[in-house]
Amino acid sequence: RQRWRADGRALRKLPVHVGLVVTEEEPSYADMASLVVWCMAVGISYVSVYDHNGIFKRNNSRLMDEILKQQQELLGLDCSKYTVEFANHDKTGQVLNCQSTLKVLSPEDGKADIVKAAQNFCQLVAQQQRTHSDLDVNMLDNLLSSTNGFPDPDLVLKFGPVDSTLGFLPWHIRLTEIISLPSHLNISYEDFFSALHHYAACEQRWGK
Repeated sequence: RQRWRADGRALRKLPVHVGLVVTEEEPSYADMASLVVWCMAVGISYVSVYDHNGIFKRNNSRLMDEILKQQQELLGLDCSKYTVEFANHDKTGQVLNCQSTLKVLSPEDGKADIVKAAQNFCQLVAQQQRTHSDLDVNMLDNLLSSTNGFPDPDLVLKFGPVDSTLGFLPWHIRLTEIISLPSHLNISYEDFFSALHHYAACEQRWGK
C-alpha cells in the first residue's frame, strides 16, 4: 500500500480522471477491478470504465463486488479510505467521503450527454437567454460539464487490438492523452504504472 501511494507521488504529473476503455470482446471483471483499485491506490480521483458492448454497465453490481473484494485483499485495513461509488445520472459526480469516484459507461452515455447539452442550449435560446450565435466550443464545454459532473479525462488507457475508442465520450477526449495496451487480461501493476509514467513524461502541446 505504501508503495502505491509513493508511486503516485513520485510521478511528475498524475491524471485526475482516467478512462479505462476495453475494446476486447470478453471483458474480465477481476482484471478491470484490479485496474480500478490501482487507480484509487495511487491517488487518481475519477475513474471511468467503458466497453463498447455495455457489459460492465449492465453488470455493474458484479464489477462492484469484485472491486470491493480486491479493495480488501490489496488495500487491507485501509479499505475504508478507498470507498468507491457508482456515479449515475441521479447522482452524477457525487463525491461523499470517497477517495475516488467511479463511473461505468456505455456508448449511449457520451451521445446522451451531447444531446442533453444541445437541448439545454435550445431551451436557453427559446427563453432568449442566449442567441444561436453564442454556441461555440467553450459554451458546449460548459453545458457538458453541467450535465456530466466529471472533469474531462486526462488519460485514456485503451485495451485491445482495435485502433479506436469505440464511442467513449467523443467530445470529452479532444485533449486526452490516449495510451494503447495490448490487453487488460492478466495485466500487471507494472504495466499499469508504466503507462502512468509514460503519461507523466508526455508534453501536451494543446494542438500547437
